[in-house]
Amino acid sequence: MTAIFITATGPDVGRTLVVASLIRHFRQSGRAVEAIKPIVSGYDPAQAAASETGMLVSALGLPFTPESIERISPWRFRAALSPDLAARQEGRSIDVDAVVAYCQSAIDRRRDILLIDGIGGIMVPLDETRTILDVMMALHLPLILVAGSSPGTISHTLTALDSLFRRDINVLATIVNETPGSGIPLDEVVASISRFAAPVIGLPRQPPR
Repeated sequence: MTAIFITATGPDVGRTLVVASLIRHFRQSGRAVEAIKPIVSGYDPAQAAASETGMLVSALGLPFTPESIERISPWRFRAALSPDLAARQEGRSIDVDAVVAYCQSAIDRRRDILLIDGIGGIMVPLDETRTILDVMMALHLPLILVAGSSPGTISHTLTALDSLFRRDINVLATIVNETPGSGIPLDEVVASISRFAAPVIGLPRQPPR
């Protein structure tokens, strides 16, 4: 039995797409998979099915209900901002200790595989003093880092990996999720990052169906 935290170098690199792909892979392999995304910003209740949380509900094969949304993402905010700012816009705040406790409870209850989908980059703020990295450090889980392949991604990825390595966090793999229209060949990005870390996996963008 295992639990894995999936984080990213920043927003809009397809982290939740990767999580959804992992869910489908494990389910097709006959594994019992659960997933949570404790915090989500940019969440529009009128478009819940198209949200990142909705993507996980679909990948898990769960009924799309308010209960399944609440179960996967208890902290939901409308503004597509960092969680601390999104919460502030609604006159709310994030209890980081409660987020850690929620994740730990899911870890303790898991039947087989649990995937925890993070938010933003590895140090996106959650409140005035703590970031999502503090949650990762408290949970002590192995993690997967997701990056894009757009210009600048190599430096962003190596900076993120350096921050994780300095904290003795076990990075299982770095996944480079191909950015549409980046103009940089995916294999070149993977090769560059691979000189400094391993394993690095390139994930080609699937063509539209």
